[in-house]
Amino acid sequence: MSPRRGDRAVPPPGPGEWDVRFANGEAAKGWEQMAMQAAGNTRAAWLVMRTDPDPATRTEHHHRLKGELGHGAHRGRTIERWQIEVTAGGRIWYLLDAERRTVWIDQASTGHPKATDR
Repeated sequence: MSPRRGDRAVPPPGPGEWDVRFANGEAAKGWEQMAMQAAGNTRAAWLVMRTDPDPATRTEHHHRLKGELGHGAHRGRTIERWQIEVTAGGRIWYLLDAERRTVWIDQASTGHPKATDR
């Protein structure tokens, strides 16, 4: 069974960890494609989202998006959007819901997001 919007990117969080879930069906599909293309890197990204989604030290491979892309709406709230570079072109964008300690993956793609090509 393929994951859908709202599903958890399993397993459930352990003590002190963040819950990682899909914000929409497209993100879930993209996650599956990314996992098939780059399994190790996708797992490493999942571990980062699970344990340190808001790192004190940002890198070019893991950082908050800038400008209008730096925020996204989820369940009627506007929250921060972050990016993890999984492959040369593949990216995971996620919304950081600090109040609920939940990471909402809102885009996962094996290709570079067109929204950043401005």
